Amino acid sequence: MNNKEIIDLDSKYIMQTYGRQPIALNHGNRATLWDADGNEYLDFFAGIAVNVLGQSHPKVIEAIQKQAEKLIHVSNVYYTEEQVKLAKKLAEITIFDRVFFTNSGAEANEGAIKLARKFTGKGEIIATNNSFHGRTLVTVTATGQDKYKEPFKPLPSGFTHVPFGDSNAIANAITDDTAAVLIEAIQGEGGIVVPPEKYLKEVEAICREKEVLLILDEVQTGFGRTGKMFAYELFGIKPDIMTIAKALGNGYPIGGLLARGKVAEGFDYGDHGSTFGGNPLGCAVALTVIETIKDENLLENSKNLGNYLKNEFINLNEKYDCITDVRGFGLFLAIELDRDSSEITNKMRERGFLINSTAGNVLRFAPPLIITKEEIDKMILDLDQVFSEI
Repeated sequence: MNNKEIIDLDSKYIMQTYGRQPIALNHGNRATLWDADGNEYLDFFAGIAVNVLGQSHPKVIEAIQKQAEKLIHVSNVYYTEEQVKLAKKLAEITIFDRVFFTNSGAEANEGAIKLARKFTGKGEIIATNNSFHGRTLVTVTATGQDKYKEPFKPLPSGFTHVPFGDSNAIANAITDDTAAVLIEAIQGEGGIVVPPEKYLKEVEAICREKEVLLILDEVQTGFGRTGKMFAYELFGIKPDIMTIAKALGNGYPIGGLLARGKVAEGFDYGDHGSTFGGNPLGCAVALTVIETIKDENLLENSKNLGNYLKNEFINLNEKYDCITDVRGFGLFLAIELDRDSSEITNKMRERGFLINSTAGNVLRFAPPLIITKEEIDKMILDLDQVFSEI
């Protein structure tokens, strides 16, 4: 089937919830993708910060094949070796003690909210404006963007929103019924908004003083995206609960919520569950992803090439007045414009590069961590030309 045939079938049989770009991706290798018409693209989006190892990584393929021949799914009524190995690995590479496995970031955030309420016996969750925490009814309520939740009222109660970057606003919002503060390390969907210096440290201190839990949403920032394995390392904080997903499975759906200390023991039997969460296939893939990030020095690649790419963006900023800001860490970067960003996204796709528009006027770049300097240089050359055209 070609692009048009696939798009026509989509319009007839699939609920029209996505503003898709007019290509049907067919296959890929490393940071390169091809559509159904045979057109080639360099991927600087990575499935919304998911494909940290790119496409068709041989170690991921091997892990899927080996595990598929052994076990794909069994109920969580039973133990599996793959699940406990992944849980142990996550504890070893983080500050957390236990994990509950999910299928997505939204489920991880929903589970984190449940855990915070169960552990504290309190109901209120403080989140921030411009945030994004998922599409379930609860996590869309936690999300600090009205456009995602207006059509779905009435929404669940128990959520308060304050400006991102204002620690005093969080302190003032805490009441006797506050269970937790839910916050992104870096606001991804909101435009890769980096918190002010010391902000997250201040929020952590407030939570400790007020005896409120700190939930850190690292669904987009985890597993090397920012140049560290997790962004909490960048900011020197120790959240009580952390949520993960996206890059953990390099495209295989798997996520989780991690907790430490007494909070990690907050759930009792039957308090929470998932049919597919922590299935053997997903856990085998996730173990391979974590090992490959280490074996191939991808944290260093993310940090070093991220700095290189950011400097190239800064050079463009000095050249073009329409660029108002460049920000981010590692290979999680943004160019903010004084206009809608979709025109540039479309022009870059036509030139063979996949990037993302978010927050209306922001270009979001989150390529695979295996991206090369040569591929970055190729993209920058075309991006420069596109800016010169507009």
